[in-house]
Amino acid sequence: MQYRTLGNTNIRLSAIGLGCMSMNHAYGQPDDAESIATLEKAVEIGINFWDTADIYANGANEELVSKVLQPNRQKIFIATKFGFLAYADAKMGGFDASPAHAKKAVEASLRRLKTDVIDLYYAHRIDPKIPVEETVGAMADLVKEGKVRYLGLSEASPQSIRRAHAVHPISALQSEYSILTRDVEKEILPVCAELHITLVPFSPLARGLMTNALDLSQLGDSDFRKALPRYHGEHADNNRLLAAGFAALAEAKGCTPAQLAIAWVLAKGDNIIPIPGTKRRKYLLDNAGAVNVTLGKDDFAAIDKLIRQYPNIGDRYNDANKKFVDKN
Repeated sequence: MQYRTLGNTNIRLSAIGLGCMSMNHAYGQPDDAESIATLEKAVEIGINFWDTADIYANGANEELVSKVLQPNRQKIFIATKFGFLAYADAKMGGFDASPAHAKKAVEASLRRLKTDVIDLYYAHRIDPKIPVEETVGAMADLVKEGKVRYLGLSEASPQSIRRAHAVHPISALQSEYSILTRDVEKEILPVCAELHITLVPFSPLARGLMTNALDLSQLGDSDFRKALPRYHGEHADNNRLLAAGFAALAEAKGCTPAQLAIAWVLAKGDNIIPIPGTKRRKYLLDNAGAVNVTLGKDDFAAIDKLIRQYPNIGDRYNDANKKFVDKN
């Protein structure tokens, strides 16, 4: 495994992290035994940057991760997030990034993770009801208390990032970034570079689309992707053809589609650490191989040409999800 530095720190993190959400939240059926084996394999191959959140499976994801985190605590840099309120009857309870909720949420995450400190603590979104300075001020207090080491934001606008960073250094920004989702390129990437913030892209495989192994017609009703425009209707038809074309590019390159997609993200900057999610060892190993794939100008040109051939990609979120993305 190769390693990159977190923000303006001396922390060395695996160039590819591990998103843990799908182990028992949002995608398919949980398989705890395989998830635990995947976490153990991550330790073995040097993937030391793990990502979870208190909302994933209403805390059960943190509990699952703790089973391997606890005996390997010194080897793992653990990130978790707060803000979304618990699900009930398959409906999200809302969002609260108030100082009071931050202080309550961190205690619950520490307990579930079975640790005395969280390495990277994110506000899962920017709360439109709370000035970001108040949220980050409360998070900074957690650093002073020794409960959190570094702070992060997720899906934040450039303005919110700057305001937050003025209160306390922001080490990481988590946002969706992939070949199909490039919103961060215009303003977010330059701000992160300026402020020495690591961009942590989630869904670098476009929630499985870029693997060319996702059968969109077989998504279960409980699968998160079922409600997103990109994964059904005319967009799904477009994206099946796009994924097949991308797989052909990967084959010509001598790598898998997943490796090509992650390598594309990695090549966009040394301050980028993607966190592809999986609950299976074979996909973990496949993803990890992306660090050995080097892209040239011709590769980027071929990928861009393919996207122009199949432009009807569709939105990454529906309206219900979009309202949680910071625009201010």
